[in-house]
Amino acid sequence: MRPSPLRSGSRRRPRVLAAASAAVLLAAGLLTGCGSSDTASSGGTVTLKVGDFGTFGYNAKGANLFAAYMKLHPDIKIVEDNNANEQNYWNATQAHLAAGSGADDIQAFDVSRMGQVTTTLASRFTDLSKVPGVAKADWAPVKWSQGTARSGAVVGLGTDLGPEAVCYNTKLFKAAGLPTSPAAVAKLWGGSWDTFVNTVGTAYQQHAPHGTYFLDSGEGLFNSVVGSGATQYYDASGKAVYASNPSVKAAWKLASQAVAAGETPGIAQFSTQWASGFANNSFATTICPAWQMANIVNDSGKKNAGVWNVATAPQASDWGGSYLTVPAQGHHVKQAQALVQWLTRAQQEITVFSTPDVGNFPSNVTAYADPRVSGAKNAFLSGAPIGKIFSAAARRIPAAPIGQYDGVIRNDMGNGVLLMEQKHESASAAWKATLQQITTDTTG
Repeated sequence: MRPSPLRSGSRRRPRVLAAASAAVLLAAGLLTGCGSSDTASSGGTVTLKVGDFGTFGYNAKGANLFAAYMKLHPDIKIVEDNNANEQNYWNATQAHLAAGSGADDIQAFDVSRMGQVTTTLASRFTDLSKVPGVAKADWAPVKWSQGTARSGAVVGLGTDLGPEAVCYNTKLFKAAGLPTSPAAVAKLWGGSWDTFVNTVGTAYQQHAPHGTYFLDSGEGLFNSVVGSGATQYYDASGKAVYASNPSVKAAWKLASQAVAAGETPGIAQFSTQWASGFANNSFATTICPAWQMANIVNDSGKKNAGVWNVATAPQASDWGGSYLTVPAQGHHVKQAQALVQWLTRAQQEITVFSTPDVGNFPSNVTAYADPRVSGAKNAFLSGAPIGKIFSAAARRIPAAPIGQYDGVIRNDMGNGVLLMEQKHESASAAWKATLQQITTDTTG
């Protein structure tokens, strides 16, 4: 699932996929921002309410998994409690958890919320590691880790994941004298973010077609470099280390170097200008979580089919994805746990991934051996073997600790990069302003 907004007015707003063929959209990303979804129902004696946001692909508009489960369990009736706006959903769910009543039997959360779910809210949820059929080895290490409280209780099981690659514009690479095959392109940066920015990016800008940029966004670069570190904004004890962590400082330095070298256009990701950049072939690369492919498909337009391709990123990183939890206050805890276990099994995650207009990439690693995942290709992106690329990346994502305000810090850091891009502030001035903003947002 692509990331949801953390606060009203956030740049990370959901975008809806345009109609396209299943071959193009396979694994292209999650549909978000939809209206209220179908309510699955049956004559079951136990009603389970599933609270979610955007599109998880479980109802009749997606993979129809709710109906499939009710057919297997005639005693269960599933009612989806969907909110198109993740921020409103989060606010309401927090209130119910604090009150000790009113929460749904199952509550879904964006990964940006899991720092709080696994810390200050952890006691409000049941331990899913004790549910029959749940095994740590079935999930990507980062997914299991970020759903686990420091007590060891697993409060969330992963639905989808956002492993990252680099999507690149073959037309622009060729014009700049760079290779265009995925293997040759990945070899250019050889596993180094520094080489990516200061060698490949520099070479591109020296020979770039006028008005084009090596990267679509400094923020995307910064997030990916941070995300490839074993320690990011918090350490394993829950202490915030974003201001002192060498990995975060290195990511900031690389983002500032990219901005100073003119490798970014200085526009916010997911803005109208950003979308136009794909249509006009203004960017040579974008750091590309699995769901990002949907934006490329939609924003580039049919005229650019076959222009983009996908290469392995310098280092594995993750952006996006969600979890299912079972609040302890529920009246049907065991039945809710069984449904969560079933929805996050490999077969169900494969079904969601394979459903046109959904395509959420599985976080259950046992799904990766299935031909529907391992053999998946994206026709629009030059037939790139996306199943293999993203599966390999998912297994290598470091299981970095997350903390209470992880999502807020990430959001503020992204805004800080924009201070350099749009306000032309120095790296040091923007860093200072960003730390001040984080303090305000996490203590105010």
